[in-house]
Amino acid sequence: QVQLVESGGGLVQAGGSLRLSCVASGSIFSNKHMAWFRQAPGKQRELVATITSGGTTNYADSVKGRCTISRDNAKNTVYLQMNSLKPEDTAVYYCRQTSSSTGLSYWGQGTQVTVSS
Repeated sequence: QVQLVESGGGLVQAGGSLRLSCVASGSIFSNKHMAWFRQAPGKQRELVATITSGGTTNYADSVKGRCTISRDNAKNTVYLQMNSLKPEDTAVYYCRQTSSSTGLSYWGQGTQVTVSS
């Protein structure tokens, strides 16, 4: 019954911005760790950013300084603000929720981000 639904992807020119959203349902969102991953064609899925239940954030070196992960517990939503986008950012972006108490993780369906040069 846990469901994660991503949105906000699309086509953007290099240098542009997008804000991805992930709305969670079916669990107590506020005590869950959240993360954004991405998977480009022919590539392994890679971690983009994480945010703990306490609000501590971490970023992959490839997006550091260009992306901001945040959460709004009142809306059960985690965001990924992406600025100064590069063609290398083109990928399907996935939201992941992890429970520290159970160790269970859940994934969203993904949203496509395409950055044109």
